[in-house]
Amino acid sequence: MNLKRRRLLDLKSEIFEKIIKIEGNKIDIKPPKKIPQPILSPSREGFDSRNTYNPAVIKEKDRIVMLYRAESKEDKLTGRIGLAISYDGINFFRHPEPIIEPEYKWESVGVEDPRIVKVGKTYYMTYTGYDGKTARLCLATSKNMLTWKKHGPIFEGFEYKKNNIKGWTKSGAILPKKLEKGNFKGNYLMYFGDSNIWMAVSKDLVNWEYMKEPVLSPREGYFDNVLVEPGPPLFETSYGIALIYNSAGRYGDKLKYKVGVVIFDKEYPDKVVARTETPLMVPEYEWELYGHVNNVVFVEGMVEHENKILLYYGGADRHIGLAYWTTDL
Repeated sequence: MNLKRRRLLDLKSEIFEKIIKIEGNKIDIKPPKKIPQPILSPSREGFDSRNTYNPAVIKEKDRIVMLYRAESKEDKLTGRIGLAISYDGINFFRHPEPIIEPEYKWESVGVEDPRIVKVGKTYYMTYTGYDGKTARLCLATSKNMLTWKKHGPIFEGFEYKKNNIKGWTKSGAILPKKLEKGNFKGNYLMYFGDSNIWMAVSKDLVNWEYMKEPVLSPREGYFDNVLVEPGPPLFETSYGIALIYNSAGRYGDKLKYKVGVVIFDKEYPDKVVARTETPLMVPEYEWELYGHVNNVVFVEGMVEHENKILLYYGGADRHIGLAYWTTDL
């Protein structure tokens, strides 16, 4: 393996070594830089004419492919999933039609909030199917990102209740390699959940078994005092398995969504090594403060590109923004 290839493979870890300091169980991390304007906003008409937000991204050769949640002014669906392509990470060209739409009863009102990884030659996408009452974490697979095979809800028997609704699950962030140590050696790992975060493992990335106790929960007195929810796919650092997570906190009568970071142990991935006490990203620009849902930054996409880690996020559930870390930090 040449040095250039090795460096690209280790870029996330390389940058994180520069921006993270861990003392005890506390993470101090340099915030990413934001581009002040949205990089993708609703179209004038069509399936993404009301809102475009909560994007997943993946790198394919010299292109960045984005899958994003889209809502139309013409109906009441909570989401379809659109596709857009970029060569520079900023300017995206949209596919004219959604690549995933509601088909089954468990997603009859919307398909929402994708996360994507590639293992071998297959793309694995987690997304939320919503039937108007219950949100269910679902899985789809593809070889080309245009045509998808839906595998249905991942955790049909999930016991947790949200708003007295049993089986509510969302937001699946996967580590796209098998664990190499510990009790879960040989398994793929996923963190998922809405309000709390749970852990699940799988031998084949399709059939998953979840642990009954949450591995991460809201904290009184912190920015994440109401809920925590996984962000982009997981990645490994020398400190452990890194999860960038979304959160909500109550500030008087306002709910504000901010972004945090947590590191889990590589050998015991249900154990927290360290966690941020202050948020990584907060709503600050007008398009993050006011929109379909006010006061929201919500990260779901992360990719390496041109010596940067690019973070793609939803702003106020209406626009898509971009923040980044660079090796020049």
